[in-house]
Amino acid sequence: MTALLEIENLRVSFPTASGRVEVVKGLSLSLGRERLGIVGESGSGKSMTGRAILRLIRRPGRQQADRMVFDGIDLQARTERGMRQLRGARISMIMQDPKFSLNPVMTVGDQIAEALVTHERLPRRDVRARVIEMLHSVRIHDPERVMDLYPHEVSGGMGQRIMIAMMLIPRPDLLIADEPTSALDVSVQAQVLDLIDELVREKGMALILISHDLDLVARYCDRILVMHAGEVVGACAARDLHKASHPYTRGLLAAVPRMEETREELPVLDRSAWGGT
Repeated sequence: MTALLEIENLRVSFPTASGRVEVVKGLSLSLGRERLGIVGESGSGKSMTGRAILRLIRRPGRQQADRMVFDGIDLQARTERGMRQLRGARISMIMQDPKFSLNPVMTVGDQIAEALVTHERLPRRDVRARVIEMLHSVRIHDPERVMDLYPHEVSGGMGQRIMIAMMLIPRPDLLIADEPTSALDVSVQAQVLDLIDELVREKGMALILISHDLDLVARYCDRILVMHAGEVVGACAARDLHKASHPYTRGLLAAVPRMEETREELPVLDRSAWGGT
């Protein structure tokens, strides 16, 4: 399989009173047109990895890598203007907390349309039709009305679906989904993830799905990377996740509540088992 994205020794750091602290420590990965899941606790470096791919780590943060290439393009050598041409058109990222990612002074329709017209020249009628179609796809009823609303007028769950629509409408080659359904109820989560999965398969896109939910990632991904404290501590095929041997991954799996749960207390991670912090 030809690699669409190759990363070698990615490091992301931020200054503190006691010196720079690395939040991503030497991450390497190779991604084809497949579905890759990245899991781990909050603060493990998952989201920072996604942002670094798009070169969204701003000062005083710092990112560096021995190699970071997307479809033959050296991302580190790309100018900021060149990166803006890639962001959205070829690499899109669904951020967490969409209500804070949407522009509060633009209507929903204008924001989704902006993501499309920035990279494609289309007649206004066609742009409107594509926006309505995309809103329908993410299960938003009465899209003509929702297009005229502002972000503060929609719920958190609807805001998340609007953000998903905005990122998917340019039909990128790589979609980075950072907790894309965290504000949605379980039934809508499944619908939206099925939608993303369908689009990824139909368009031959690559997907990086960032999540805390191990079962969800195992269901929708082909491969999984497990991160802890900025490092990859495990990698496996999604179907083999339950066979993972690293103590941290085993601890995460053991802490997942089950419908048939009979234990009085969920286990906690024994970080001394692998020298973790």
